[in-house]
Amino acid sequence: MRLRKQSKKSIAVPVALAIAITLITAIGSSAQSARTVNPVQVAQGQKQKIQGVVSIRSGDSFKVRDPGGNETTVLLTSGTDVTSHSRGLRGKKDYPVTYIMRGLRVQAQGKGDSQGNLVAEWVRFDEQDLRAAQALEQTDELAADNEARVTAAEKAAQEAAAEARRMAAQIAENTALANDARAKADAAQAQADAAFKSAAMANNRINGLDSYDTVRNIPVLFKVNSSIIDVTAKQTIDEAAAWAKGEKAKGNANGWLVQVVGFADTTGKTAKNRALSDRRAKAVIQYLVGVHNLDLRRLVQPFGYGDAKPVADNSTAAGRAKNRRVEIIILQNKGIANTVGAN
Repeated sequence: MRLRKQSKKSIAVPVALAIAITLITAIGSSAQSARTVNPVQVAQGQKQKIQGVVSIRSGDSFKVRDPGGNETTVLLTSGTDVTSHSRGLRGKKDYPVTYIMRGLRVQAQGKGDSQGNLVAEWVRFDEQDLRAAQALEQTDELAADNEARVTAAEKAAQEAAAEARRMAAQIAENTALANDARAKADAAQAQADAAFKSAAMANNRINGLDSYDTVRNIPVLFKVNSSIIDVTAKQTIDEAAAWAKGEKAKGNANGWLVQVVGFADTTGKTAKNRALSDRRAKAVIQYLVGVHNLDLRRLVQPFGYGDAKPVADNSTAAGRAKNRRVEIIILQNKGIANTVGAN
């Protein structure tokens, strides 16, 4: 697939929330009717167009379920055209197949194969539905990950407390002994103290699951009124990606998240600068995902601040150059990295 760089307007929060609520309702309805799903077979060679919500995404295929519970298996090929719906004069925008995810409302057209699947010629979706599906996917994955870690930490704390109680009972028993009661009691007390310390550390990790440290901030600079990543910007991103891979190999990347934020100088109107900064942030994300295989689960929702929050004086050319930037901010979860109270 080839990607075309297109301008994207900022989406108002009420609109995004409305879309998210619609998708949640659709997914909930699909879950409630899971026992009445009707698998649909497409006759071989028959051309057919379907629409609905992606219920399952697996490899080069996915399933589309309509409101009536009819579910069709769709196969993706190297020739499948994945785009947004037409956006007026700007036309449609190409997307990689990886953007097709569970909860996304889509339309697809193709022909049936010998196994009753629909081999897609094209797949289309609304960009607002895509943003809502991405937000839902990220929220679900982070919540599940945090819940698993909290459960493990609570189990460790319970085991440590049980061990402490066992050792306390042993201490009480050893105090009744004649000759070596004192030595055994001291050793048992030391082990009990270690168990209690372990339980306290586990509680600290639980409390730190909503706290983050900034590991590194990498500024990527852009030319005037441009969201194109030039050679210098690519080199900056490539060097940062190489550094991050090295840190991961050392075991230092546990709990990392990537926040991508766009900015602009004061050249032009505020609304235009806000849209420009949003395009810059999304261009950097496209490069990180497409070239360096950034895991989307590590990505925080991107944002464009426009000409707000300058880092230099906008009255000078040098200052404006520094303000035309995207900041790639590496964050680390304190609870996962066990760094609560380290600072």
